[in-house]
Amino acid sequence: MSLQDFKVLTFDVVGTLIDFEGGMLAYLRSAVPGARVSDDEFLAAYRQARADGHAGWYPDDLERCWHAIAPALGLPDSDALARGLRDSVAQWPAFPDSVEALKRLRKRFKLVTMTNAQQWALAHFDKTLGSPFDMLLSCDDALCEKPDARYFAYARGRFEGAWGFKQADNLHVAQSQYHDIGISKQLGIATCWIERRHAQKGSGGTIESKRTEPDYHFHTLAELADAVGRPHDQPLTAKPR
Repeated sequence: MSLQDFKVLTFDVVGTLIDFEGGMLAYLRSAVPGARVSDDEFLAAYRQARADGHAGWYPDDLERCWHAIAPALGLPDSDALARGLRDSVAQWPAFPDSVEALKRLRKRFKLVTMTNAQQWALAHFDKTLGSPFDMLLSCDDALCEKPDARYFAYARGRFEGAWGFKQADNLHVAQSQYHDIGISKQLGIATCWIERRHAQKGSGGTIESKRTEPDYHFHTLAELADAVGRPHDQPLTAKPR
């Protein structure tokens, strides 16, 4: 299937469009300027905290994460610092290519968020990204978080009800193998993996998972937008990696 044949793109937001790792690390360096903790150490501790079975709604859960991370890494621990990490989402940056690529993609597709973030955080992310979306869906709307299959069913119901598009019209675009790529492939949804950490070791702040081969594979969102912009008679397949 050609990329041009899809009608609606559903997007993971945090990690795919918004640089949550960079945002959290910027907060750490600002809040605790003398911290002798490497970026990789902080992200590994955060990843473990998010996967420990006690996670709550995101990003409110960042407060709990700070309280779990700080003692383990020798960082100061206080309610103010924990709340500061949560509130830092308002300043988390978009990846350098996100805003322009979304503008280009919006000319051809309906754009829908499928984020595990709560509505209050999604409002900040949407503004940071230039408000490009035709539909904003959050975990508050779906009442669950990916990789729960119910989120995908909920999103399909919403965009089918709004525009009449079916699952075959949908391409799910995401960075996380754990939250998005594996489950969407299991459900028979076409997937596009934006491998943001392709030049870095490890999984950073994303929960680790076995690799699932996507239908399309790019390193940046700009690469996806470029592929969509090719002449229609040029076949489009997943990029080999």
